[in-house]
Amino acid sequence: RFAPLAANSGFYYVRANKKTQYLFTSFLYHAELVSLSGSHQQVMIQLLQEHSSLFGLTVKVFDKVETEYFPCGWQYFRRKDFMKSLVKGESNAYIYHASWAVNKDDKLVYLKQLGEWYVRDQCHKPVDEIMGGEAVDSGALASECCSAEPLITCYYSDWPSKIPCTDSPRNNPDQNDFWAD
Repeated sequence: RFAPLAANSGFYYVRANKKTQYLFTSFLYHAELVSLSGSHQQVMIQLLQEHSSLFGLTVKVFDKVETEYFPCGWQYFRRKDFMKSLVKGESNAYIYHASWAVNKDDKLVYLKQLGEWYVRDQCHKPVDEIMGGEAVDSGALASECCSAEPLITCYYSDWPSKIPCTDSPRNNPDQNDFWAD
């Protein structure tokens, strides 16, 4: 996180070539280190530095403070002004990820409250259970599972949210509501 190549491994763009293929092969070989450290990001940063130094891999990393195009947990927890612009649709963000969340359940909570979730609850199961054996290539799965509008759920009033969640409890009693000025 604090190295010269402090890359955010929740979202990245990689050009396909021999050097990047070797990087990701090495990454797969380091699966045990990912498991032991509990962080794929730390392993990726280490490999980026190693492959840059030893094999001439060119690496460019967005500054997490200066870019708003690919926001992550840093903005979520430290930039209330940015998060307000994101949920109001005033940001230039291309994608928002929640790879920083501890687990899938936490990711769903963050994304649903942010108004960045479009998959209906009944679709959190295997495809054959959703479609009852129907062919999936007909587009039926998308119409059954995907919403054109965000599926917003309020959980905590002090977390960033698409809509004011004033009737929800606070996650941190010492923190003000997100929409309070």
